[in-house]
Amino acid sequence: MKTTTSCCQPDPVTYSRRTMLGFTLGTAGFGALGGLGLLALPATTLAAALTKEEREKLTPDQVIELLQRGNERFRTGKMESHDYRAQKQATAGGQYPAAAILSCIDSRAPAEILFDARIGDTFNARIAGNVANDDLLGSLEFACAAAGAKLVLVMGHTACGAIKGAIDGVELGHLTGLLNKIKPAVAATAYAGERSGKNATFVDAVAKTNVLQTVGEIRERSSVLSSLEKDGKIKIVGSMYHLVGGKVEFL
Repeated sequence: MKTTTSCCQPDPVTYSRRTMLGFTLGTAGFGALGGLGLLALPATTLAAALTKEEREKLTPDQVIELLQRGNERFRTGKMESHDYRAQKQATAGGQYPAAAILSCIDSRAPAEILFDARIGDTFNARIAGNVANDDLLGSLEFACAAAGAKLVLVMGHTACGAIKGAIDGVELGHLTGLLNKIKPAVAATAYAGERSGKNATFVDAVAKTNVLQTVGEIRERSSVLSSLEKDGKIKIVGSMYHLVGGKVEFL
């Protein structure tokens, strides 16, 4: 369905040039993204949402760079001024996200905000402990194979409660089965100190292992995504969000 933009014209007085460039360019400059020719696009497109043409010109590495630039803006307090109404209207007829992010449900780690992204820029799947079950794998396959996203990003975070629960063997209803999916990361984490949920350093080490194992599981269990990655159409990468400081560390 073709998206119309007449209903979502941004106010030329309130929209600065920097705001119009938004997530698509951010502070990345024109070096890595100079080939996109985005300055020639209508201001409404630049202000509101990614178009299919803009998204298709991005490489997986450029998408990673854009996320890193957005996280830098978040960390330094230089986030874009978002007109969510304009973004909502611009994406009502279609969406062309550049990335699919699998992250934890932790209320302190909302991926869209951490990357200073707009409505329509990223698919976002959230589950405690950022594990990959069948339904989430299907969702990621939809995001990339059907909807054209260029990146699958698994994002864990420091001080993760699900990781603590898996370490300490917490049992609680359906949560028990979910935490069992994390326990292999606990066993696989080499650590000489106290191996308990009270040890923040060990918790974070397990969280990192869990991210890397989830990345490996996605490649192993999804022939759709692994084939896309082998063909260079997408990348599957891991990251850790640091609650203190706000940095998303790509692994």
